[in-house]
Amino acid sequence: MTVAAIIVAAGRGTRMGGDRPKQWRDLAGRPVLAHAVGALQGAGVGRIVLVLHPDDLDRAGIPQGVQVVPLTGGDTRQASVRCGLAALAQDAPEHVLIHDGARPFPGAAMIGRLLAALTDHPGAAPALAVTDALWRGQAGLVAGVQDRTALFRAQTPQAFRYAAICAAHGAHPGGAADDVEVARAAGLDVAIVEGDEDNLKLTYPADFDRAERMAKGRDMDIRMGNGFDVHAFTAGDHVWLCGVKLPHTRALLGHSDADVAMHALTDALYGALAEGDIGVHFPPSDPQWKGAQSHIFLRHAMERVRARGYALANCDVTLLCERPKIGPHQGAMRQALADIMGVEVARISVKATTTEKLGFTGREEGIAAQATALLVRA
Repeated sequence: MTVAAIIVAAGRGTRMGGDRPKQWRDLAGRPVLAHAVGALQGAGVGRIVLVLHPDDLDRAGIPQGVQVVPLTGGDTRQASVRCGLAALAQDAPEHVLIHDGARPFPGAAMIGRLLAALTDHPGAAPALAVTDALWRGQAGLVAGVQDRTALFRAQTPQAFRYAAICAAHGAHPGGAADDVEVARAAGLDVAIVEGDEDNLKLTYPADFDRAERMAKGRDMDIRMGNGFDVHAFTAGDHVWLCGVKLPHTRALLGHSDADVAMHALTDALYGALAEGDIGVHFPPSDPQWKGAQSHIFLRHAMERVRARGYALANCDVTLLCERPKIGPHQGAMRQALADIMGVEVARISVKATTTEKLGFTGREEGIAAQATALLVRA
């Protein structure tokens, strides 16, 4: 099953007030849109299309790991969705989630329920049953009551089989309130799945106050990974460690440049994401990686970290060797790793220890390295 998501975020959000559209306002240190993107990525959606107003294409804060598509051919929500669907057409997914950028907290469990419902239905949408009494009003007075039986509050993302919702949008004249209306007009059944009270839509200033409280009180998403690697010595006159070339009486043997420390750190990042190890992403059986510089692997791992909506909190690398001496080079190593990973040097620790002449490292047959990396939801 292939899944993609479209986030429509081209609206101007005039009811919210302020000097910028609500999807670009700061929420707990990040734009509202970044929260929505991060939530979908955290739920395992790897392909996301972000439909923006042309005036917003150069805004700072566009989340990483998304395809940005300008809104063309209209200024309605439905026009935004059609732009997003067209952007997915070249490599069409089986299922698509269509989400409003003004909802920053779509939950992973809810998204799981939506995708499960598509097994038996062409569409599915989250909703919450109306539990409050309903009134009709006129001139500021209660003019009557409304039966709340079988009434629901609709949410997004709304999920569909991609081909079916594309055909439905192609046949619809326009003016629909959401994609469920478009689907039903085409005769598609849409299953109702349980929504999420935290999945609020930011419409009025009071909604934003609530979202700020929620963002501060939400559980922090933390991931930790460990990496370990060993390389034997061979003939040579230098070793690569943490991206720094050190003169030495021997070299390290490996399929790539044998930077044992960078390999351990790269595996720690992949491990934190539960995405395997270097061998999964860069198979040693592939000749193109013969002699490759290890910064290629580490950069890729950090790209995956950011694409999944995480940031590096810190990492710690320990080298186990008798020689070469690491202490004089620790500063250069930390800086090299920081430059490769695109993070502050203060987030990186590099240290070394001997094994008191014990084992293969004590006999100077090779060097071992272990690394730990801590990721937090960005």
